[in-house]
Amino acid sequence: MTLLWLVVAYLLGGVPFGYLLVRWKTGQDVRAMGSGNIGATNVARTTGKLIGIGTLVLDIGKGWAAVWLMAQYGSAEPLWLALAGLAVILGHAFPVFLKFQGGKAVASFVGAFLYLAPLPLLAITVVFVATVWRTRYVSLGSMVGAALAPVAVWMIDHPSPWIVGAALVGGGFIIWRHRGNLVRLRAGTENKL
Repeated sequence: MTLLWLVVAYLLGGVPFGYLLVRWKTGQDVRAMGSGNIGATNVARTTGKLIGIGTLVLDIGKGWAAVWLMAQYGSAEPLWLALAGLAVILGHAFPVFLKFQGGKAVASFVGAFLYLAPLPLLAITVVFVATVWRTRYVSLGSMVGAALAPVAVWMIDHPSPWIVGAALVGGGFIIWRHRGNLVRLRAGTENKL
């Protein structure tokens, strides 16, 4: 039964809210617009701030819901909660509903850790906001936050090693998903906020 909730977490992560909201609002495919990403930043740039905020809230919500569902109906053991968090992140990045072409999973990560480690997430969010405010690069803020995640989770919460491990793997995965942004940052061609 616990494994079933991991599948649910993955499928929930795969619900492409950015794609669906843009399709509903404009009739267009967000993957053919802007950076081609289904996440909130590209949605906001191409379709408007309100739709971008809606995408962000829904993507965070599905991250939180995946871990909550595991805790309520699967297992509240840290291993299974950590796996549910990683499953929702993978679902967002590789959604079965969009032929495994999804987003960078930052908002889903935020949602999962809103449940798993809310205080460290607050610290990470402060660093993210400061980085974006200073540089105007959302991608750089996301990568700095992702790199900080395992350290913040460990230092602030001292949780189970499974939760720290999920922060490490999830953060590393987000940085890997931003490898194209890293190339553009080095070249000076990355889009600013």
